Amino acid sequence: DGLVEGKPVAEVATNASKNLHGGKKFWVRLAPDNFLPKFCEQIVGQKKEETRTVTVDFAADFLVKELAGKQASYTVTLREIKEKVLPEVNDEFAAKLLPGKTLADLRHTIEHDLEHEKEHQVDHAKDEQVIKYLHENTKFDVPPPLLRDETKRALSELVQRNRARGIPDEMLKEKEKELIETAATVAHHRLKTNFILERVAEQEKIEVTREDVDLRIRQEAQRYNISTDKMRKELEEHDQLNALAEQILLAKTLDFLKANVSVQPVSENEKK
Repeated sequence: DGLVEGKPVAEVATNASKNLHGGKKFWVRLAPDNFLPKFCEQIVGQKKEETRTVTVDFAADFLVKELAGKQASYTVTLREIKEKVLPEVNDEFAAKLLPGKTLADLRHTIEHDLEHEKEHQVDHAKDEQVIKYLHENTKFDVPPPLLRDETKRALSELVQRNRARGIPDEMLKEKEKELIETAATVAHHRLKTNFILERVAEQEKIEVTREDVDLRIRQEAQRYNISTDKMRKELEEHDQLNALAEQILLAKTLDFLKANVSVQPVSENEKK
């Protein structure tokens, strides 16, 4: 087990992940920055059944506050070594990933996906530039009641995402103030963006048609691999059709702005 100042990590940080406590039959992928800070680097060259003491220096801002800024030591005995063996890249391999397809088909699919991802990244960067310009050149106060409601919604989303990552509720409670501040920032940015885009849509007479909604429902149905009728029914049951229409309106307005403004490439220094 791991030790901190002579005490087991499990006692010092009871709510921390069991991986931090230590244990047996624990597999570690040998790669830089994997697992704990500098852990893997210290077991490079270790022989089977050899035992080493590995020290880990936790950063001052480490998520588990009981371990932040402290040093832990772990007694590591190597029991087994496995090597990752890559399969031969051929038609048989391609058919396992895409049944009925050849290696040439797989390469074409991957190339298409990479091109699509690159286009998406470029489009997203344009979105961010346009929104940043709108924020910098439009000044108004967001109504406090709306901001409070949106902050609650954003906070719920943050909590759910962190839970999905395996962060325990006790740790989330400790970070409650930071989470609320982050949620408030997200909520303010979201509301201001939506207000601006809605006013642009109103001025430019941008509207959402039934065809727009039907298309989005079909796309969502494909995404979740369900029928269009079932997707529509679920949206109706959860009263989400209006929210979906609003998303479409904001997206159409953003597309309109991108089509009518000049978006300049941003250098790496400017991004920082």
